Amino acid sequence: MINTTRTDTGTVETPTRPAAATGSTPTTAAPRAPRRAWIALAVLMLPVLLVSVDNTVLSFALPAIARDLAPTAAQQLWIIDAYPLVLAGLLVAMGSAGDRFGRRRLLLIGSTGFAIVSIAAAFAPTAEALIAARAALGFFGAMLMPSTLSLLRAVFTDREQRRLAIAIWASGFAAGSALGPLVGGILLEHFAWGSVFLLAVPVLVPLLVLVPLLIPESRDPAPGRIDVVSTVLSLAAMGPVVYGIKSLATEGIGGFGVPAIVIGLACAAWFVRRQLRSDSPMLDVRLFRQGSFGGAVLVNLFSVIALVGFLYFVSQHLQLIAGLTPVAAGLALLPGLIAMIIAGLVVVPIARRVRPRVLVPIALVLSAAGYLVIALFTSAESSAHSIAPIVIAFMLLGVGIGSAETVSNELILSSAPPAKAGAASAVSETAYELGAVLGTALLGSILAAHFRAGIELPAVLTGEQADVARETLAGAVTVAEGLPAAVGAELAASAARAFDGGVMVTSLIGVALMIAAAVVAAVALKNPRASDAE
Repeated sequence: MINTTRTDTGTVETPTRPAAATGSTPTTAAPRAPRRAWIALAVLMLPVLLVSVDNTVLSFALPAIARDLAPTAAQQLWIIDAYPLVLAGLLVAMGSAGDRFGRRRLLLIGSTGFAIVSIAAAFAPTAEALIAARAALGFFGAMLMPSTLSLLRAVFTDREQRRLAIAIWASGFAAGSALGPLVGGILLEHFAWGSVFLLAVPVLVPLLVLVPLLIPESRDPAPGRIDVVSTVLSLAAMGPVVYGIKSLATEGIGGFGVPAIVIGLACAAWFVRRQLRSDSPMLDVRLFRQGSFGGAVLVNLFSVIALVGFLYFVSQHLQLIAGLTPVAAGLALLPGLIAMIIAGLVVVPIARRVRPRVLVPIALVLSAAGYLVIALFTSAESSAHSIAPIVIAFMLLGVGIGSAETVSNELILSSAPPAKAGAASAVSETAYELGAVLGTALLGSILAAHFRAGIELPAVLTGEQADVARETLAGAVTVAEGLPAAVGAELAASAARAFDGGVMVTSLIGVALMIAAAVVAAVALKNPRASDAE
């Protein structure tokens, strides 16, 4: 637990003596959070929702952007990738900066910059300008996420209240990812593509007004020296790895993907070595020796891979095969979203009585069952226009992930020293962003390869039509709409079978990921009362 002392410079965090593992009463009880703390939590949810929505909303706007700005294939890829590349690469550095300069201050700077650059992105006149804006959004977005989670630790010093606050925070992140398609569909049915970027402005303006009123400053009282080399290495480690994964997904083994991953891993090894030798490391990598910390990070990583991968292929199935509008497709995912939020909240009282190494594996097995439902559904002949199995599968997935991530995020914060809450939160966020990239890059590349191998093209197609139809499901549907009715229906049916066949394969991989995460949780996660580092 921690005490927070108000000074003229803000709030300084100091550890108090924890209760013994046997359950004895601590010498100093943490104060209960007042009502204004819960209002502060609602305000801190705003950037969480915004950044998570931004992870999935752009895919709906991309066709309109392509028609308006006419980007090349490479530029279109960079419009998508610039944001997660910069965001993932800077999360650890920005978490450390928040520990040093103040987490509230960094949150306010990031919110201001994100709102201003969002306006620039909405009115970008060229593809190059939009790419630059997306990169800048990643820079400021990296300031938002670690600050929100680490500030929760300063606001909620009572562990039970903090566990509930983290449950709400995790539900907000998951809700934003699932709301992205629905929000994007509604905006694009009524407004131009720039509206998906302008969404940031009304979300962040209340935050800029209310955060200084509700949330005290929080920082590391002894942050040590600024380590520029470690900052550069953290970016050089994450950026090339994320780029390499994306490159392998789109260009195959012959591109720059493998060298980029090797460069990133080499920089990561150098970064770890430097942190181990430093008296005041940017990130205390020794935390990973604690099973509760490293295991919780892996649970987050695998869970987000499964969630984002699911949304990636299900959104395409609902719109391009089942024939739903973007809004209707988003609404089909709403029950799973509600189940995810409820599960994240309901698990809080359960976590007081059930150990994480029991509770989290049970939750992840439910997620595995959701993926198994999708695998069985797509193997059936009647899968084209039925959405009920998808709704059921997403509800199972949502219950599992919502429960598991609430517990794992609380363990990450509890395992780290209070003064390093920002850096520890950044590790959790890095797992989220890397999981989002892997979910689309790895599962997406497997799905694309299966689709290209499985689709059967009518002989009447021209060479150009065949190339477009073979590339993606959307391309095949577009080509089918321009063909005579019988031939178009034949191509659309073949594309649907090939796509759903790929979905069955990736769903089985999702089952394996969830089972692997459950095994990690059962082995690594300890009783938080025994492993609490506060």
